[in-house]
Amino acid sequence: MTGPIDGAVHRVPEDATAWSYRDAVWSGVIDGTDPDPAKAGVIKQWCVTYWEALHPHSMGGAYVNFMMEEGQERVRAAYRGNYERLAHIKKKYDPDNLFHANQNIRPAG
Repeated sequence: MTGPIDGAVHRVPEDATAWSYRDAVWSGVIDGTDPDPAKAGVIKQWCVTYWEALHPHSMGGAYVNFMMEEGQERVRAAYRGNYERLAHIKKKYDPDNLFHANQNIRPAG
């Protein structure tokens, strides 16, 4: 599924919020579903393979709420240049990383 990214999103500076892809014009979500749980592994692999084929043609990041368990490198890519600033905020307000579920921003070292 794809959808346009337009309107007010482009009128906000890249560093004004956590989400930095304000220069993006399209968003895509790869979703594989089947009512048979036995097919979950095959469907997941299809999604990963599809993403790997498309990723070189993308901006390199993601909208963090669309992500699953993709690792810290992908979390950094989702926030682009804003990641370090967010990590320093996390260090100030959550130095013990209590709020670490989902796509975690680790406190700055």
